[in-house]
Amino acid sequence: MREIVLDTETTGLDPKTGDRIVEIGAVELYNHMATGNTYHQYINPERDMPEEAFKVHGLSIDFLSDKPVFKEIGQAFLDFVGDAKMVIHNASFDMKFLNAELQWMGLPQLPWEQAIDTLAIARKKFPGAQVSLDALCRRFSIDNSSRTLHGALLDSEILAEVYLELIGGRQPDFGLQADQDQRGVDAAQDNWRPKPRPTPLPGRISAEEQAAHAAFVEKLGENALWRRG
Repeated sequence: MREIVLDTETTGLDPKTGDRIVEIGAVELYNHMATGNTYHQYINPERDMPEEAFKVHGLSIDFLSDKPVFKEIGQAFLDFVGDAKMVIHNASFDMKFLNAELQWMGLPQLPWEQAIDTLAIARKKFPGAQVSLDALCRRFSIDNSSRTLHGALLDSEILAEVYLELIGGRQPDFGLQADQDQRGVDAAQDNWRPKPRPTPLPGRISAEEQAAHAAFVEKLGENALWRRG
C-alpha cells in the first residue's frame, strides 16, 4: 500500500482571490513505512508575498523569483503522487490549492476521495482537544523542535509520524504475507524492504535514563543479558 504524506505552503488562504502555492513537500510511505523517497519543490508564485504569509513560512519573493512556476513542475508532481492515497493535515486546504493550480494548467485534478485528512481523524479520535500538528506532536511525544517556521517537507516528515500514531502505529510486516497471498500480489513485492532514512531520527532516551540503565546493568554483574553478544 503506497501513500504520500503531503503539505503545501501558499501566499494566502484562497486560490480564488489570487493566492498561489509556493512550496510542496511530500514523503512516500509503503505499507506505513517511510521509503526514503521524497518530493520537494519551491515554486515561483508570479505575484507578491503578503507579510502575513511570509511570517508563517519565511519564503520571500526574492528567494522564490528564480524557482520554476507551477506549470513547469505540475506533471512531475502528478507523476510522483500517481494513484496513491494522499495523507494531508486539513486536506481541504491543500486540495483546493493543488486542484486550482492543476486546473489552470489544464491537467487532471486530484479526486477528493484520494485524500486522507489527518485533521478529521484527530478530531474524531480526540474530540474537544487541540489537534494542530504541533499539538499532536506534543500528545505523541514527537520531536518538532526544528519546526520554527512552517516548511512543506519538514511538516510532511513530522505528519508521517503523527499519522502512524493516529492509526495505531501499525507494523507493516505483521500478518502482511497472508494478505499478499490472498490478493495474489507479485512475489517481488514480498521481498520489498524500506530504504534507510536519509537522516536518522533523533534519540528519545535522555542522558539520565541512559545513566540509570547503565547503573542497573552494573548491579546485575557479568552475566547480565545486556552484556552478552
